[in-house]
Amino acid sequence: MARRLSGGLTRVLLLAGVAVALGGSLTSCRVEDPEPNLIQPTGSAPSYAPNIDKQMQAVIEQFTAFNDPALPTLSARQARMTHSVTDAVNALLAKNSKSPSAPSLTISQRVLPPTYTAGSASDGVPVRIYTPTGTTGTRPAIVYYHGGGWVIGSLNVYEPSAKALAANTGAIVISVDYRLASETMNKFPAAHEDAYAAYKWVRDNAAGLNINPAKIAVAGESAGGNMAAAVCILARERGVTLPVHELLVYPVADNNLNTTSYNTYANAVPLNRAGIQYFTGLYFNSPADGDNRLISLVDVADLRGLPTTTIIAAEIDPLQTEGMSLRDKLTAAGVSVDYTLYPGTTHEFFGTYDVVPPAQTAQGHAADRLKAAFQ
Repeated sequence: MARRLSGGLTRVLLLAGVAVALGGSLTSCRVEDPEPNLIQPTGSAPSYAPNIDKQMQAVIEQFTAFNDPALPTLSARQARMTHSVTDAVNALLAKNSKSPSAPSLTISQRVLPPTYTAGSASDGVPVRIYTPTGTTGTRPAIVYYHGGGWVIGSLNVYEPSAKALAANTGAIVISVDYRLASETMNKFPAAHEDAYAAYKWVRDNAAGLNINPAKIAVAGESAGGNMAAAVCILARERGVTLPVHELLVYPVADNNLNTTSYNTYANAVPLNRAGIQYFTGLYFNSPADGDNRLISLVDVADLRGLPTTTIIAAEIDPLQTEGMSLRDKLTAAGVSVDYTLYPGTTHEFFGTYDVVPPAQTAQGHAADRLKAAFQ
């Protein structure tokens, strides 16, 4: 043992001498290991995204490893049983003996009255309410719409985003369990009408929910981002006070599946062109619904008078181009827009903050924008 230690010390001293002779330090000669606190991928980057963020790649590797059947081969019911990106994050955390974030929140559930608005669900719309602990009095509120192409997704799958928004802003977050489409039920605009009903319900019941009615925002991811914007349009059209802000995370904003990003990321994971075609095939009554103002925000909707907007965009995402187009259309309509594209990230990255550092950054930026709107 002593001889081994002595030999090791001699080698260290020799290396140090070489480093000094070369005018450098010993540490400058080492090849550093990857950041030890970050989960690393095991394979190479996908061909369509050679510059993918390493931790994002690890999430996509795990998501792919679930080996679920491709969505177009499944019924809507079967599709809702497949794994999510949230499942991938939780699996990675477990494999690496890490725990998901656990912000201090009180969580409750309610159901809106049946047919709260003319077009909303006849049996009511369930909502889950996240209230930050430790502060009394009225708070701002965020009505949040999960993603999933109007077909999959759930309150549970997108709970990391809802929790982070509540914890980071101090606002009460109301996550909406809108109707999901199937082969025969809940076609357009069912989900959009539920989304609007939930917003109106929060506004109508602000006092009982300890919410400041002057500080209500909307937020959503993917299809949910589309609905957050659509709720603002419907509120304007129906004479209801608009939200003070809309947070749109990689929103569906167009009906064009041949944009630059659709072509570049046609086979991306977790969202690709075939997946969008599957979702719209189930939610739309016919292809004509894709040209409705509530879907084609960038080329049909009147965006004038919408609230200040934050758009969070992912680079490796078929929806990247339409997010940029929406930014430009909103700006042209006189709406103040903050747009940020996060390099190396994929669709669904926003809720992966326990593993993917850019998601932490995006969550922080979204919270800062919402808090500024609540002032």
